[in-house]
Amino acid sequence: MMYTIRRWLVILLMTSQVVTAMAGDPDYNTAGIPAALKEKAHAVLRTGETVVHMADLKEVRVTYTYAITILDPQGADYAALSWGYDKLCELNAIKGTIYDANGKQIKKIRSSDLKDLPGTENGTFISDDRIKQYTCTYPVYPYTVEYEIEEKYNHSFMFPAWSPQPGMFCAVQQRKLIVNIPADYPLRHRAFHYPDKPVETTTGDRKTITWEVKDLPAREHERFAPDWWEQTTTVFLAPADMQLDRYKGNLQSWESMGRFVYQLTTGRDQLPDAVKQQVHALTDGLTSDAEKIKSLYRYFQQRTRYIGIQLGIGGWQPFDATSVMTKGYGDCKGLTNCMYALLKEAGIRSFYTLVRAGEEKQELIADFPRQAFNHAILCVPNGKDTTWLECTSQYVQPGYMGGFTGNRPVLLIDEAGGKLVRTPAYGMLQNQQIRKINAQIQPDGNVQMNCNTVYTGMQQDDLFASYHHQSKEAFLKDRRNAFDLPSYDIDQYKCTVLTNDLPAIEEDMQITARSYATVSGKRIFLQPNLLSKGGSLQDSKAAPRHSEIQLHYAFRDIDTVRITLPDGYSLEALPEPVAMQNAFGKYASQTKVEDRTILYIRTLERTAGRFPATDYDKLIALLVAEYRGDRNKIVLVKQ
Repeated sequence: MMYTIRRWLVILLMTSQVVTAMAGDPDYNTAGIPAALKEKAHAVLRTGETVVHMADLKEVRVTYTYAITILDPQGADYAALSWGYDKLCELNAIKGTIYDANGKQIKKIRSSDLKDLPGTENGTFISDDRIKQYTCTYPVYPYTVEYEIEEKYNHSFMFPAWSPQPGMFCAVQQRKLIVNIPADYPLRHRAFHYPDKPVETTTGDRKTITWEVKDLPAREHERFAPDWWEQTTTVFLAPADMQLDRYKGNLQSWESMGRFVYQLTTGRDQLPDAVKQQVHALTDGLTSDAEKIKSLYRYFQQRTRYIGIQLGIGGWQPFDATSVMTKGYGDCKGLTNCMYALLKEAGIRSFYTLVRAGEEKQELIADFPRQAFNHAILCVPNGKDTTWLECTSQYVQPGYMGGFTGNRPVLLIDEAGGKLVRTPAYGMLQNQQIRKINAQIQPDGNVQMNCNTVYTGMQQDDLFASYHHQSKEAFLKDRRNAFDLPSYDIDQYKCTVLTNDLPAIEEDMQITARSYATVSGKRIFLQPNLLSKGGSLQDSKAAPRHSEIQLHYAFRDIDTVRITLPDGYSLEALPEPVAMQNAFGKYASQTKVEDRTILYIRTLERTAGRFPATDYDKLIALLVAEYRGDRNKIVLVKQ
């Protein structure tokens, strides 16, 4: 992952909690908080200021001060401090003070109270990132904690985002962002959920731009909501001319950003002679580029492994291909650059590509270029087809992006600059779970079942990762806890990775579920949906929704369950079929009897996309239908 994957998530959270240092003693008596701001709130940000001072392209100083009142234990996390720093962003000072409910000073937070920790404890990272951390343990609510943080960026590649509302269940009394820049510097900014224009003033050769918010009520958590910046006030800042270490560039367009990133990769694609010879040995006899790409990708996966490297500018600049092949490891940038070099040696053109990776994809603001990436992948055009390569995985097949990097905008890089394109999307027909179960119900309520499941596309992502990265014991332990059964054993288990164009996994299990059915006198009550219970009753009586609905990926589940009746029992009652369909998908389940076998068929389909908040009741109706249909029961009676 790139330099920003952890640090800027921390900055975005913490800059949303900033406060102005007040002249004289601050008044943090909690009686001064308006009653309206306490509604649905566990914390209230009392007053705040972020000051961004750009001296020149090599130095940007940022001061954050904030005071936040913690109303109850549920808001205690807002009193904690976790602040990242490294050689590119120095942390000059942290100060803090705790006040009681009456605004009386209780404790000064000193440097010795802060923990200074490595930025990661993961053994697959080499990093100079560090974190200053403080946990407030004051036990009497409400109380207020005030912080002041000073830091210096030794670059102008990116600026902190400003989101005045720290998160859910936190109101804001007052908050301000002040940006001070050279008067002739064309700083770019984009505000969301901010109805007014910022206030601009110029004094001499300096310009000041100010944003301010007041009396923001607490927001409740809403399921299936878009990114936080799309829900509440947010201001993004982005440079025009900029400098990172000795490299200068301009970020006013995606094209110019691409030219800057290309600078960082130039001259780093040289391979050792022995590796060049191996490239030709593998590819010279192959007739198509597709075969060559696949051969070199498999060779590369066998020779290298991923280690995150975030040392200084190494958080942005790839290590050279010779180093990666010699050492056998690299980060996403170094590995992607190295795979680029292997293909280049074979005469195949490819593009170093930046992406915002993560299971919940984040869209770029297409007309507001800025640094928003945290990962590198490789794009290989091949006639009408394009092959995408995830170069950090030793196992994934060529061409597959999955839920981590699929269906999102990415920035292709070459000498001409950058260009926004999208990675492949995986729809309902690609993301399937097809499950077939043959089961026997025993008179004591135990169920024995043989289960075959095929997972495809994004439905196999998590299982694929666990299968390849966990020990056999840990993997089987997870599978023994994966299903909604009261008590069960997996008596036999087999997992097979299928070699299809689309990634797929086939899973075969023999399961004994103890006391699955309820025995009452001469009757047995049984839910025929054995392993795929879903849905939800949450929000079935919810208040009106505020945020749009975002469903990240489409999928389809089909279950076919055959249950053999125990000797001496007959069917007494079957549930009615359940069916519902709307813009969010489809749910259908039905149960019928064939001789002495109960046949249960269930289909669940979910669409992906953005939907208006006013349609939330339709989504809830579908989830409720699924929940109830999945738990319908049949009744058997002893003859």
